[in-house]
Amino acid sequence: MRITFLSPFASLAGGIRVAAVYATKLQERGHDVHFVSLAGKTPPLRARIRAAVGMGRIRSRKPASPLLAPLGEKHLVVPNGGPITEKDVPDADVVIATYWETAPWVADLPPSKGRKFYLLQDYETFKRGRAEQVSATYDLPLEKIAVSQYIAHMLEQNHGIANIPVIPNSVDTSQFFAGQRSKSDSMTIGFLYTGKPRKNVQMAIDIASQARSVIPDLRVNVFGSIAPIDRLPLPEWISYSQAPPQDRISEIYGSCDAWLFTSEHEGFGLPILEAMACGTPVLATRAGAAPQIVDGTNGSLLETNTDAFVHELLRMNAMPADDWAKMSEAALATARSYSWDVATDRLLECLSVPTHSQGSASR
Repeated sequence: MRITFLSPFASLAGGIRVAAVYATKLQERGHDVHFVSLAGKTPPLRARIRAAVGMGRIRSRKPASPLLAPLGEKHLVVPNGGPITEKDVPDADVVIATYWETAPWVADLPPSKGRKFYLLQDYETFKRGRAEQVSATYDLPLEKIAVSQYIAHMLEQNHGIANIPVIPNSVDTSQFFAGQRSKSDSMTIGFLYTGKPRKNVQMAIDIASQARSVIPDLRVNVFGSIAPIDRLPLPEWISYSQAPPQDRISEIYGSCDAWLFTSEHEGFGLPILEAMACGTPVLATRAGAAPQIVDGTNGSLLETNTDAFVHELLRMNAMPADDWAKMSEAALATARSYSWDVATDRLLECLSVPTHSQGSASR
């Protein structure tokens, strides 16, 4: 099968990583796969001048995803700011939008580019100033596939689109692996750092600060793709790794006794499974796929407030090592129950069989 993925960029962001995994998995199975993305945008001249005279700074580009390297020359980079158009996309049997911005681009392609799909990795009407624009993409005549039941529910509830196939994301347990685990002598926690407000990182910082006031030797290991920003500073006692290599990410997850997932809104939440694959229990809000993954044996689902998380951290800190080990083993077992190979099987089924059942439900 000839399959093309469209992406506005090719970074280490979660949604791009998911699309990259599918692209490489499909290529390994002998399919003819292309991944089309835009080149990073050059900052406007005014921004570059302001940065040069010390009146501002240029936001660093997100590092490219190494997961796309196996595609070689079939990763096609369009050297402009978009949109991706017919001339940029090879003829294929299937073409897949991987992000809201790419959905109209796919919708505008001629039939020669293939059956048109929309891989829904979030319900993104929170986009500032673009809510209506983003919402309109969900009503485009594209066959939808969702990565979580939450997304499928929102599409049915708000757009009347029923029977959307759900293929949960997975985790590569050969990549995310930490070996035999035991509870740390000094409790260690971690979280993912980002400037996106919906990720609620300030709450994670507040949890760590409040817990450290009760557990003085608490250690906190954090990573992210950007340098800490002024409105979201990290205390000096937090260990921060910026854009670490993939093997270092596993080390960070595996160094923690608990991983904090404090998002207010998520399409899925890949760090949940990544941390669990490294034997780390997860304390999570009810965002994204957390309600389907975190079950009380492998971590805890908590209300979105600092006190609830701190209370659970204090309970885990006092927990006997054997009890923590059982949580760690349950977390690892959960991660191992998700498979990218099985997910790829299900994706191929969706791409091969017309999903005529999708459409507007009666309201």
